[in-house]
Amino acid sequence: MDRDDIWDSVTARSYDTPGIGMFSPDVLEPTVETLARLAGGGRALEFAIGTGRVAVPLSRRNVPVAGIETSPAMIVELRKKADEATIPVALGDMASTIVPGEYALVYLVYNTISNLLTQAEQVLCFRNAARHLRPHGCFVVELWVPELRKLPPGQNAVIWQAEADYIGLDTYDTLHQRVVSHHVRMGEGRTAEVFRTPHRYIWPAELDLMAQLAGFVLESRHADWARQPFTAESRSHVSVYRLA
Repeated sequence: MDRDDIWDSVTARSYDTPGIGMFSPDVLEPTVETLARLAGGGRALEFAIGTGRVAVPLSRRNVPVAGIETSPAMIVELRKKADEATIPVALGDMASTIVPGEYALVYLVYNTISNLLTQAEQVLCFRNAARHLRPHGCFVVELWVPELRKLPPGQNAVIWQAEADYIGLDTYDTLHQRVVSHHVRMGEGRTAEVFRTPHRYIWPAELDLMAQLAGFVLESRHADWARQPFTAESRSHVSVYRLA
């Protein structure tokens, strides 16, 4: 699965789901509130800015936002909401692309760091965040916790959502620390549409080591943007790293 094939114009045009899912106010409002607070009046840079799900409402909070995005098709959709002067975007990889300026905040939301499929790329992503930050700036990563405890012996798939018209499941390759997310949407009769995305999953402790290699220290970790405590049962986390 090539990244360009996954994040093409068909995917980009159907990516936004206004008012529901990750576009729900219950998800977006605490996300934007937290990021605006962490920016502290400074500039923010979003890695993998996509269609501007977070960047657009954050910019409306008077936070200057720029972005890096690898998919031209996603940038096309973003441009329907905000022009280049409002939210400048560089086309490129979040692990290596450099944009002008110095930022108070770099952020990477909704599991997107796992789109980098090697540990080396993920470490480079942390180093790229550090490269863009002013002294004592922070890097925020939102990421899911691998659900390997749900895998009985001999099974490599976990269903994480099942509805009348949708099934979401992950298939794991534990030897190579890879997972493929399968999104199956039911059509009329016997028809169905399948969308798959590959990821490299990261344990929180491994993420902390990546941060340390790039000069960060962990400032806080919560289970979600509403700052619920992170526990052994948490399915995701929002981790804030500060440049040492």
